[in-house]
Amino acid sequence: MTIAVGDRLPEAQFTVIGANGPEPVELSERLRGRRVIIFGLPGAFTPTCDSAHMPSFVRKAVELAAKGIDEIICISVNDPHVMRVWGEQTGAKAAGISLLADAACEFTEAIGMRFDAPPAGLIARSKRYALVAEDGIVTALQVEAARGTCELTSGEALLDLV
Repeated sequence: MTIAVGDRLPEAQFTVIGANGPEPVELSERLRGRRVIIFGLPGAFTPTCDSAHMPSFVRKAVELAAKGIDEIICISVNDPHVMRVWGEQTGAKAAGISLLADAACEFTEAIGMRFDAPPAGLIARSKRYALVAEDGIVTALQVEAARGTCELTSGEALLDLV
């Protein structure tokens, strides 16, 4: 089942690299009583993710916060070490964007966003999407129809939804 506007996001645990190594992050704790943007993408360092999707949120993070967004979260089916380095290299960490590793693809599958593209070497990856959640309920959702595009799910597009 694909997540839809009005649905509650499922319970999920992600991993980040903290000061002492891998640390769990409970999604419900990040969502409770807050207005959050979550965007998912096929992978750190992949072409469109690296050149368009993440940079759009880095550019618009301050404006989104000014419109009442408490946190911007990027979720990818990558390991937490890759997500940490990508966050540093893209400026996402400095912009206050949280990068959460869904290494086992569990959350991505639970919301119906998994895809596989074996010819491109992408197995158990995330479709490109962006959503707004208020207290864990999806209030807006955008999913790119074509791979390699970042129009509906960019930081600029989300400014119009919040």
